[in-house]
Amino acid sequence: MSDNRSVHQSNYRGWLYKWTNYLRGYQKRWFVLQNGLLSYYRNQAEMAHTCRGTINLANAYIHTEDSNTIVISNSGTHTFYLKATSEVERQKWVTALELARADAIRLTEPDSDEEVEPEPSKNELQNMVKTLTAKLEDMNTCNDLIAKHGSGLQRALTELESMDSPSEAGSKLKVINERATMFRITTNAMINACGEYLDVAKTQVKRLQKIVNYEHEQRMKLEEMVEQLAKEQVTLESKAKKSMGHALTKKGPMGSEEEDFFDALDYQADEFEVALPHTQTKHRRTDSNISFDSQTDERSSDLSSEEAEESEGQEARVYSHKAKQGPPRQQTASVKSQLNRNASSDSKRNGGETQIVAARNPRVASGGRVRRAVIPPKPNYSLNLWSIMKNCIGKDLSKIPMPVNFSEPLSMLQRLTEEFEYADCLDRAAACEDSAEQLVHVAAFTISAYATTTNRTTKPFNPLLGETYECDRTEDLGWKSFAEQVSHHPPTASQYTEGNGWTMWQEFTMGSKFRGKYLQIIPLGIAHLVFKKSGNHYTWRKVTTTVHNIIVGKLWVDNHGEMDITNHKTKDICHLKYAAYSYFSRETPRKVTGVVTDQDGIAKWVLTGTWDKRMEAAKVVHIDESNRGKPVFETGPHVCIWEKRPPPPGSDKMYNFTSLAITLNEPEEGVAPTDSRRRPDQRAMEEGRWDEANKLKQQLEEKQRAARKKREAETEEASKRGETVKGYQPVWFEMKQDPVTGSPIHVYKGQYWNCKEKSDWSSCPSIFL
Repeated sequence: MSDNRSVHQSNYRGWLYKWTNYLRGYQKRWFVLQNGLLSYYRNQAEMAHTCRGTINLANAYIHTEDSNTIVISNSGTHTFYLKATSEVERQKWVTALELARADAIRLTEPDSDEEVEPEPSKNELQNMVKTLTAKLEDMNTCNDLIAKHGSGLQRALTELESMDSPSEAGSKLKVINERATMFRITTNAMINACGEYLDVAKTQVKRLQKIVNYEHEQRMKLEEMVEQLAKEQVTLESKAKKSMGHALTKKGPMGSEEEDFFDALDYQADEFEVALPHTQTKHRRTDSNISFDSQTDERSSDLSSEEAEESEGQEARVYSHKAKQGPPRQQTASVKSQLNRNASSDSKRNGGETQIVAARNPRVASGGRVRRAVIPPKPNYSLNLWSIMKNCIGKDLSKIPMPVNFSEPLSMLQRLTEEFEYADCLDRAAACEDSAEQLVHVAAFTISAYATTTNRTTKPFNPLLGETYECDRTEDLGWKSFAEQVSHHPPTASQYTEGNGWTMWQEFTMGSKFRGKYLQIIPLGIAHLVFKKSGNHYTWRKVTTTVHNIIVGKLWVDNHGEMDITNHKTKDICHLKYAAYSYFSRETPRKVTGVVTDQDGIAKWVLTGTWDKRMEAAKVVHIDESNRGKPVFETGPHVCIWEKRPPPPGSDKMYNFTSLAITLNEPEEGVAPTDSRRRPDQRAMEEGRWDEANKLKQQLEEKQRAARKKREAETEEASKRGETVKGYQPVWFEMKQDPVTGSPIHVYKGQYWNCKEKSDWSSCPSIFL
C-alpha cells in the first residue's frame, strides 16, 4: 500500500482487496478516503473519470471480522467487504476510517443533537447594527480628537513663525512636541478604530450574507411551492373535465358501461388486476429507487428506465369463478373450508369461538389483570405550525427538533410493538400445513400493521440511544416482544418477538423528507419471520408512508408501493401492491392487491382489500394466458383473512389509539430502567403537562448530546493511540452478518428476560433524568 500521509489524518488512499459478487472472490482495487467519503476504483488511473462506488462514513458501520478483513456498511443499503494484506495495514485503515467518520459526524452535527438551520431573528440584526454603530462612534470620537489636536498643533506652529526671540522659540518648541505627540496618539487610535470596524464589518457582513441567502432560499421555496400548487390546480381542473367527458362517452346506447368479453371462460363482471412478482426479488422498493443488494460491485443501484417499464407492465387480471362446469365449483367450494380449518382448530383448543374472542381482548389477561381502557384526553394547545415547519423543508425528520405538540405519548419502540395487534394472523399461519396458504396469513399480518395509520397523524417520540421497551402479553395475547434503540444516527431500532409457534425480528430504520406539502417516510429495515414447526423463513420490507396536507388542509396518510414477502425455504413469494391514492381513480381508496406464487412462478392465491379495513383471499383454480397478453386468473370464492377491529369509545380524544395502544404506556413494575414507560417527558405529555414535557425533552436531549460528545472524544483519543475502536455497543443486541441478506444486522442476545427475572439491570446505561 502506497501512502505518504499520516495515519492520524482522515484522508487516506491505497490498495485493498474487495469482495466482488460476480467473481465470487477478492479483487485488488484502489481506495480513496477523502472528506468523509470512501470511494474505490479499479486502479489509480480511473480516479480522473470513473468511480466504482462510494460510502458516506457519517452514517456507516465499521467493524472487523478477522485480522485482515474490514466490513463497512451504510445503513444496510450498501456494504464493502475489504481485505488488507496484513494486520498492520488493516489497523492503519481502521484508524483512518474511524477518524474520518468522527469528522464527518461533527460536520453534519455541529452543536445540537438535531441538525437545524439557524433562523434569522430581529434581535440578531439589531445586535449587528448596535455593534457597527458603537464602532462607528469610536471612529467619530477619534476623528474629533484628531481635529482638536491638529488645530492646536497648527496654532503652535503659526505662533513659532511669528516669534523673533530664540528664548521664546525654545519654550514654544516644547509645546509643539507635546501637541505633536497627542496628534500622533489620536491618529494611531483612529487607525486602530478603523481596523476594528473593518474586522467587525467583515464578520457581520458574512453573517448578514448567510441570513440574506437563507431568506432568499426560503422565499424561492415558497414561490416554487405556490407555483407548483397553481400548476396542480390547473392540471386537476383539466383532468376533471377530461374524466367527465370520458365517463359520458364510455356509456353504451342504453346508458350502461361497456364490458369486456372473453371466449375462453365465462367470467363474473367483478374483476381487478394484481401485480406479479418481479423476476429478481431483492426486496426492492420500486417507488423510492433504493437498491438493497449488499454485495454490489460496479453496477448501478437504481433500475434503468427500460427495467422500470417492464416491471410496471407485469400484471394479471383476476375474476371470481362463475364457470358453468361442475368440477371447478366443487374445487373452489373446498377453499373456504381449507382457510377456516385453522380457525376451527384454534376454537377447539380454546374451548369454542367465545374463548378465542376473549383471548384476543388486549385488556383482559387470563391471570385476571385488567389493563387500562382510557388515558387522559389530548389537551387543546395552540401552536404556530408555520414557524416550525418553514425550517424543516428538505431535511431528515429524525434531525428536526419537534415539540411534543406534534407527538403522541408513545415512543417509536412502542409503535413497532403496536404492529402485533393482529398477531392472531401469525397464530393461524403457524397452524397451516401448506406453505402457500401460510403465506396468505403472513401477508394479512403485514397489511394489518398499517390499519392504525389512517387517522394517526401524530409523531411518536424518537427513542434515546439505549432506550428499550418490553411488552409481555403471553398470558392474554400469546406473544412477548422486546425492542432497543441500537443507533442514533442513523436512528435504528431492533426488535425481537416470540409467539405461539413463530419468532419474528426486525431492524427498523428509515429515511424521511419534508417537502412542504407532504412528509414522506421510507422504511429501510428488513423484517424476518420464522415458524418453528415448518422452518419456513419469511422476509419483507415495509412500503412508503406519506403524510399529506402538512401546511394547508386536513392531514391524511397514504401507504403506497410494492412489497415482496419471500419464503426462503420453499421460494414462494407474495407480491403485494399498495395503490397510491388518486383523486381521479375509480379504484377503491387504500386498495391492496396481491398474488402468491410458488417457486415456478405459478399463481396459487390472490388477495384483495384495503389496508385500513379488511383483506380477502381466494384460491386460483384456473389460469388463462390467451387473452390480450395478460394472464387471467380464475378464482374460487373470496374468504376474509383479516378485518380491522372497531376503535374503543372516545378514541378520537385519546390520539386515536386502539385498545392495545392505550395499554402500551401503562406503568408497570419490574421493567428495565431504560424502558420507554419510565421516560419522563413522554409520561408528562400523557398526563397533559405539555409545557413541562417540552422542558424535560430538551434536558434529555442535552444529556444525550453530552454523552455522545464524550464518546467521540474517547474514540478520537483511542484512534490516535492506534487502538481498535468499536464505538457504541448496544446492551441487548449485537452486530452480526445476516445469513439471508448478507448485510450487518443487530441480533438479539437472548439475555433480557433472564435479567428481568433476577432484577439485574447493572448493564443498563443511565439515559433518563
